[in-house]
Amino acid sequence: MNKNKQFAVIGLGRFGTSVTKTLIENGFEVMCCDKNMTVVKQMEPYVTKVVQADIMQDGVAESLGLNNFDVVVVAIGDSLESSVMATMYAKEAGVKTVIVKAKTISEKKILEKMGADKVIMPEVDSGKRLAISLTTTNVLEYISFSEKFAMAEIAPLKEWENKTLIEADIRAKYGFNVVAIKNGDDFMVSPSPQTIIKPGHILVIIGESKLIQKYN
Repeated sequence: MNKNKQFAVIGLGRFGTSVTKTLIENGFEVMCCDKNMTVVKQMEPYVTKVVQADIMQDGVAESLGLNNFDVVVVAIGDSLESSVMATMYAKEAGVKTVIVKAKTISEKKILEKMGADKVIMPEVDSGKRLAISLTTTNVLEYISFSEKFAMAEIAPLKEWENKTLIEADIRAKYGFNVVAIKNGDDFMVSPSPQTIIKPGHILVIIGESKLIQKYN
């Protein structure tokens, strides 16, 4: 993925901090803000730019320059009103992708109606999982088993299309195993080495997290 992609994170609780640090670890620059100055000071050593700001105050959204970012993550945990306003500001500013944290199904529905492109519920999704999905072009879904191993759904490379699994030699070249193949509603578990990878297939893989995260 293009390392020039610009990210902003609004809210630096556990979720927002996790997203921010994982993006940075993957080589991306991040602007983040929080209304709590103590939290802002704690993040200063890690990020390109961190500011103390309350998104609910007049002029703050404009001063943050949200229109300059490709992705804005709204990770405000204690105020649905603030999350709604931040989502609206970001979409009105022309941000292509706005991802918002919600605590309940009701909040999720409200934020989706306000224009959020994706709503994350931390009980289901972690900040790290989100950041990996944002920064790896071909990883469609990512589930961590531990610090070391993960499962993911990936879009196959063009060079693999119309080749068998053994011809593509995915394990030897990339270090992970193909355990299933999805083709629309069809799901093939434990495909044989002679299974042909077709355009539109989705490969379900298992391997070391660091290898999957490098797959682009």
